[in-house]
Amino acid sequence: MKKFQKAFASIEALATQTDWPDHVTLVKPEHAQNGGFWPQGFRSAGVQAGIKQKRRDVMLLLSDTPAAAASVYTTNTFAAAPIIVTREHMDVSSRAIRAIVCNSGNANTATGVKGIDDARTMAIKTASVLGIEPEQVVVSSTGVIGVPLPADKISKALDLAPDLLQSATCFDAAEAIMTTDTFPKFFALDVALSTGTVRISGIAKGSGMICPDMATMLAFLATDAAIEQSFLQHMLVEANRSSFNAITVDGDTSTNDMVTLLAGGKGIPVIEGTPDAQLFFSALSSLMTFLAKLIVLDGEGATKLVEVRVQGARTDRDAEHAARTVANSNLVKTAIHGEDANWGRIIGALGRSGAHFDPEEVAIDFDGLDILKPGLISSFSEEEAKKIMQKSSFAITVSLGHGEGRAVVWTCDLSKEYIEINGSYRS
Repeated sequence: MKKFQKAFASIEALATQTDWPDHVTLVKPEHAQNGGFWPQGFRSAGVQAGIKQKRRDVMLLLSDTPAAAASVYTTNTFAAAPIIVTREHMDVSSRAIRAIVCNSGNANTATGVKGIDDARTMAIKTASVLGIEPEQVVVSSTGVIGVPLPADKISKALDLAPDLLQSATCFDAAEAIMTTDTFPKFFALDVALSTGTVRISGIAKGSGMICPDMATMLAFLATDAAIEQSFLQHMLVEANRSSFNAITVDGDTSTNDMVTLLAGGKGIPVIEGTPDAQLFFSALSSLMTFLAKLIVLDGEGATKLVEVRVQGARTDRDAEHAARTVANSNLVKTAIHGEDANWGRIIGALGRSGAHFDPEEVAIDFDGLDILKPGLISSFSEEEAKKIMQKSSFAITVSLGHGEGRAVVWTCDLSKEYIEINGSYRS
């Protein structure tokens, strides 16, 4: 635990800076150590199978009762074998999922028929040790692409998992899904509804290959609320759009992305169309956005978390195109790393984004400091801009002066360390 204390401080710092809804209470990170993290009816474990040398690398999340399940997946054509198997299981058992199993260190992608068989074997083994059906298991993997899955190692590790479910912490599970992450990502909220309180908890991983639609990121969330499956799916899709689909580290979309939300039903019901449903959705969106920001904060080689806001666009879609193009621009990201207020790189990205606007109407500010005013007027203090860019987190706001459309994307800087990490990813 000591090696992650600095990272936990980062989680707490971001939580302090976050504008949370009034009806939520934060579940403190230390609960990851004492078993008080997950909603009632859920348990997790992390096991070391030997896929990676020194860390836990197999995660198990168990619902004591059949749970309604919702998932979203990568849009990459090279979808990983576990994605294919999980889709099959969700088609059959989305109202009765009992477990999520995930390994790190191996993506089980581009592994052909054997990869599919190995993913199914993971589900069968998990079901066997838990006494449930294979179709009630969500399967996930993350790691190196194109390498056969060490199914035997995972199978042996899963034999240990049931005993660990009684004593393991959320921290163990969050660590087990890490790849190049420097710290485990987790958080939980208690949500006050009209008839009582429910909890939403989640763990996530991601550091590189991060770009909408989705990225090499995984997130597994659980709630004790009772929610009908189709409504749960609707809420997850909507919340994902403004959270995990609104982040970028390096412009690459992975093959294994998955976000899964389980509703165990031991708590109070959340019914579509009610005020409580709005309260629940607000909390879910906030939690998913927070976890998404943690991924950008931990971007490979990243030193800064930057919010790119675009407003005044003709449509929200135009604003989204503009924000994503700026956030993905390597020239903008390297300028952020170099703490250089080179607004020419921003307008260059805007101009190729496909958004409709009049260049003469564009305005740019960094944390409220005017960098570019309408009429292409720029007379800012380089010293003040430097002070803002030296911060670990700041916002770039672009006003297009063309309508009511708006969007937000979170990005990070691009450093030499990113090249070093990815130049030796398989070694």
